[in-house]
Amino acid sequence: MSQNGILIVLSGFAGSGKGTIIKELMNKYDDFALSVSATTRSPRPGEEEGVHYFFRTEEEFRRMIDNGELLEYANYVGNFYGTPKAYVMEQLQAGKNVILEIETEGALSVKSRYPEAVLVFVMPPSVDEIENRLKKRGTETDEVIAKRMRKAATEIEAVDKYDFLMVNDVLSESVELFNSIVRSQHMAVSNNLDRIDETKKEFAEYLNRKKEN
Repeated sequence: MSQNGILIVLSGFAGSGKGTIIKELMNKYDDFALSVSATTRSPRPGEEEGVHYFFRTEEEFRRMIDNGELLEYANYVGNFYGTPKAYVMEQLQAGKNVILEIETEGALSVKSRYPEAVLVFVMPPSVDEIENRLKKRGTETDEVIAKRMRKAATEIEAVDKYDFLMVNDVLSESVELFNSIVRSQHMAVSNNLDRIDETKKEFAEYLNRKKEN
């Protein structure tokens, strides 16, 4: 198994349950970490630096962009949001499997900068179920729900660029499926090149010893 963690980008339609999957996964397994984003917006009551976000001024954020310190970033409603590269790499090197919960545009941006990233898209069993789940929330107007459905219709166009597709029907099964995807990725040849090189050297040493004998 590879020593470093795996970078997993999780995206999904509104109402897909991706946030719940992450919460259950992190409660059950201790080798996952959720990436903390940087933002230029002001902290809200109860939000802590380094826990909910890394809060930065616009000048500091733009400096991070110029210095190539972000895996991805976007401007949303007048504020910048982005994924700090240093924090992610630190967690990966510590053996943590780092989850980035971001939209498709950011996910593909991460993949272009970090090809080893694993992109997972989660969706409900059907389009009707997306709308049903949004309505069950009871927190959004019909207009907002319609807007989210139109957004989902555009997001599906990017899904064929992802590595895995998960249909979230039964939560417990989805959590285990997500975990299985990550475990299998640890065994991918591309994540075990050091182990392969080490074994080649061991064989070379072994054969040399046999020759000497």
